[in-house]
Amino acid sequence: MTTLLGRRTRILAAITATAGLVLVAAGCSSDGGGGSGKTTVKGVHLAKAGALTTCTHLPYPPFQSEVDGKVQGFDVSLIDLVAKNLGVPQKILDTPFENFKTGAFLNSGECDLAAAGMTITAERKKNVDFSDPYFEATQAVLVDRKSGVTSLADVKAKGKKLGAQAQTTGEDYVRNKGYDPISFESSDAVLNGLRTGQVQAVVIDYPVVQGWLKDKANADRFKVVDNLKTGEQYGFTVKKGNKALLDAINKALKDAKADGTYKKIYEKWIGPYNASVASPAAS
Repeated sequence: MTTLLGRRTRILAAITATAGLVLVAAGCSSDGGGGSGKTTVKGVHLAKAGALTTCTHLPYPPFQSEVDGKVQGFDVSLIDLVAKNLGVPQKILDTPFENFKTGAFLNSGECDLAAAGMTITAERKKNVDFSDPYFEATQAVLVDRKSGVTSLADVKAKGKKLGAQAQTTGEDYVRNKGYDPISFESSDAVLNGLRTGQVQAVVIDYPVVQGWLKDKANADRFKVVDNLKTGEQYGFTVKKGNKALLDAINKALKDAKADGTYKKIYEKWIGPYNASVASPAAS
């Protein structure tokens, strides 16, 4: 079972990461941390007793989003496999996305790992250790059907406003191409910007757009006009040097791909499965 600990806020001090985590799981041993509450399960040190604590950034469907008080999605389901192997529940802490670039909440012991549809980059590897890649991602250009925009280049040619989620590789990509996108804090805010006419086109991960277009009202109003192959792969992250947890994550991913569990999770949350792009090999 996966539960949510807190809601995101721009003020980090307002995030209370310890709520609801004082659980004692059978088979866990104290790490002798002088009352810190940390435990070790199957050789993996847990940031909080009795649970595998995951930092994420909500909402980001289909990877993670809150529905009826429960966080669900592709990333959540994969990390549930890791937690199950360790014999503890997964607990989720909602944090600002900029945290994932620095690994701040991993370093401070607030979380064991981060799962946020995060692209593996050399820059980010300086601050965190990535798991094997678990998803191939492309960037989609979604536009209002009435905008007359037919491609990313058309956005600039016709003087239309472009939106992107702040601190993401999609935003970085279009900035590097000479665009000046309006930044939105979350994927929901990106879609709302398109709905309200703040922008006429957005660049964001294609699976997110797939999720939006499952809603008929969105499909009737918006359309994909470009799919940008940027060579991105997603990975989960842990604190630098946390080999035991990294090995546990990679084993869960490898086993899930081998026994068909990964395919089932993919089809549930993403769509039709294509092994050549859906399930990347380890780097």
